[in-house]
Amino acid sequence: ECYTLYMKRTKLPHIDLEEHYQFITFRTYDSLDGYLEKIYASEQENSKKQMLADDYLDSSTQGAYLFGNKINIFKNTLLKRDHDLYELIAFSIMPNHIHLLLKQKASLVSIIKYIKGKSAIELNKDLERNGQFWARDYYDRAIRNEAHFSTVYAYILNNPLKANLTDAEERVYGKYE
Repeated sequence: ECYTLYMKRTKLPHIDLEEHYQFITFRTYDSLDGYLEKIYASEQENSKKQMLADDYLDSSTQGAYLFGNKINIFKNTLLKRDHDLYELIAFSIMPNHIHLLLKQKASLVSIIKYIKGKSAIELNKDLERNGQFWARDYYDRAIRNEAHFSTVYAYILNNPLKANLTDAEERVYGKYE
């Protein structure tokens, strides 16, 4: 099941079509704090909430596990099913959240289930921790046209630079770079 970013579990309509481009963002479970709860509970459009949350997460240390070899663990999870479940176009691995641009080769639910499930097992093992790694929710947005595609692609590749991460190059992948 897919849910909005609201704290209550309200179903959102999703465009879930194979061979369609999707922009997907999700965060670590431990990144949620009072400030994010206020954003998610506000009366704004989901896209505005997501932008506010992304800006906040870029500077937050809450749930920030993705450093060093954790970046490669997540990359390897993504690359393992590239061209099978999806075609990776771009991604950025931020310390506490992920941005993906991909073309679906399977249902969106199965893609998210694989990425979150497999990476959570590997990351928890490496971190010697147990429990929920990723927040249950995620944000997805179907790519509407070429301009939207270009905007999302640039946003993903520039996100680690915008957040002033010293290891920005390790955190990104762009098919067309």
